Amino acid sequence: MLTPESRGSLSEAVFRALRTGETSRLAEAPPSDTAEDAQLTLWALYEQHYRGFEDVAGELEWDPQLISLRRGLEQEFERTLRSRMPEVPEPEGFAEKFFDFVADHDGPSLAAHVHRKATEEQVRELLRHRTIYHLKEADHTTWVIPRLSDRVKAAVMELQFDEYGGGDPNLLHAHLFVRGLQDSGLNSEYGAYINEAPLEVLEENNAMSLFGLNRRLRAASLGFLAAFEATSSAPSRRMAQGLKRLGFPATMIEYYTEHVEADAVHEQLAVRTICGALLEEEPELHDDVYFGAFSALDLADRYAERMLTQWAG
Repeated sequence: MLTPESRGSLSEAVFRALRTGETSRLAEAPPSDTAEDAQLTLWALYEQHYRGFEDVAGELEWDPQLISLRRGLEQEFERTLRSRMPEVPEPEGFAEKFFDFVADHDGPSLAAHVHRKATEEQVRELLRHRTIYHLKEADHTTWVIPRLSDRVKAAVMELQFDEYGGGDPNLLHAHLFVRGLQDSGLNSEYGAYINEAPLEVLEENNAMSLFGLNRRLRAASLGFLAAFEATSSAPSRRMAQGLKRLGFPATMIEYYTEHVEADAVHEQLAVRTICGALLEEEPELHDDVYFGAFSALDLADRYAERMLTQWAG
């Protein structure tokens, strides 16, 4: 993957510095022109900690100027995410209240649209956007594992072992998505569609990285995971039915049918065993669990609203 196309003055300056290695003057970089400019820049700086870019030297992963710039962008992003937060439930009876919190969140459903109304081209656009996450599926949670107690760590590893195919590289969820893309005639190369990714996709992926890469936000990362898993099983069934309606290949459909059963189990593990155990040990992290959970729900809503509005036009 090469550095993306810039979307404003900040990303242009940062991507040039990444490619040339000349980062010494990034403190003088212009402010971002738009939210997309800022979020694309942040996404690219986070990507340094995943697979990186072919046109960027690996030594720049921990370049002080780049890290300083990243910290400024992610602090602003965290403030934005926290400003959107509603009141959270009281701590007693966590699991039941968490499931109620998720169930009471009534947002637009892309899966319902795919199930009954979406055109083939709309679904192809959706799949292209989803490559930004699904081709590194679960990796953001892996950053959190060393920051947890043995009890919570073991529970997260149980879930991650399934996400990573139970030790079989052909069964990695990311690999299943690759097979579906290839059979659907879409590009399965990592990062191939980053230049198409709208603001909402960048924000969603950046939130996962923000929570995963900052130890103090480990509870937010696990809350994001729990909400993600608790809202995945039924939509995955609808996605599979919609893909079948439109004649997509079996491998693309199977990616979603795999998540119908797996995520029904994962939601209980993520909420009761992972987040529940974390809060038994560190009850002061209660609000951060909900911070991550609400961010997962809200960011998914924002993307759904954008796409449904765009397609309706």
